[in-house]
Amino acid sequence: MTKNEIFQRIVTILVETFGIEAERIVPEARLRDDLDIDSIDAVDLMVQLKPLVGQKLQPEAFKMVRTVSDVVDALHKLTAGHEAADA
Repeated sequence: MTKNEIFQRIVTILVETFGIEAERIVPEARLRDDLDIDSIDAVDLMVQLKPLVGQKLQPEAFKMVRTVSDVVDALHKLTAGHEAADA
């Protein structure tokens, strides 16, 4: 899965689940400050992203996540590792 595909999936989730306007969701948008995603929302987001990586998401992987781009990078790393394990 490419970073762009992951980003598009995150946009869809943020729009459909949290009612955030799509034009506000840009890679450099800060989850808390710009998109009003609190820690409970972040857990909901992780639950919805789990099918993308096909494994349980570890909270540690998201401790340093601050922006939408950080989420994309963390998920991309997880999916890349998962695909390598399947090969």
